[in-house]
Amino acid sequence: MAKTQLNVRVDEGTARAARERALARGMSVNRYIEELVRQDTGEAGHTFVEAAADFMKQYESVFAEEFGTDRGAGRATDRGTDRATGRGAAGEGRS
Repeated sequence: MAKTQLNVRVDEGTARAARERALARGMSVNRYIEELVRQDTGEAGHTFVEAAADFMKQYESVFAEEFGTDRGAGRATDRGTDRATGRGAAGEGRS
């Protein structure tokens, strides 16, 4: 990706903090600022959600098998079922 130069003015304390944080993370100040902006604009969040969705697609059958069948006493089979009472979120009983 092509880079564009962006000049900003910050107070010395902010500049010092940016340098220290970047150094502690083993990256340049430019990279540190880029990552902060990406996080603020949600790119990191979108990446996490996409990875979580891929994970669930890959392991959906494992979760369905483990949590979708009644294999033990008191185990809930329906999403939102209270294990102690056997009632759903709206108070209805099991069928």
